[in-house]
Amino acid sequence: VQLQASGGGLVQAGGSLRLSCAASGRTFSNYGMGWFRQAPGKEREFVARISWDGGSTYYADSVKGRFTISRDNAKNTVYLQMNSLKPEDTAVYYCAADRSVVPTRRASDYDYWGQGTQVTVSS
Repeated sequence: VQLQASGGGLVQAGGSLRLSCAASGRTFSNYGMGWFRQAPGKEREFVARISWDGGSTYYADSVKGRFTISRDNAKNTVYLQMNSLKPEDTAVYYCAADRSVVPTRRASDYDYWGQGTQVTVSS
């Protein structure tokens, strides 16, 4: 499956952004979908995951209550709504697809990755 992330940009602290990840090539609804991020000099970290049917969601503690992951299988797209953004949210955000139904937060468990979109939050 091919993944294309978009929606990043520059925003002030306290602002909002909505990331999108469009999938193509295989049956999108077969995959659990995740968002990860990587800041300069840091390892890639888990942000959120959604099950194939949207029925289950998981979040990193650092974003819980501020970010919301959702998906539209008819549009082959997964979203990440980011509210109350903080400077520490600055990173390149990646979407990823996982063929397993077992929820995982490990980047190495995901099978396909998008190219990343830059999110910069100014203080």
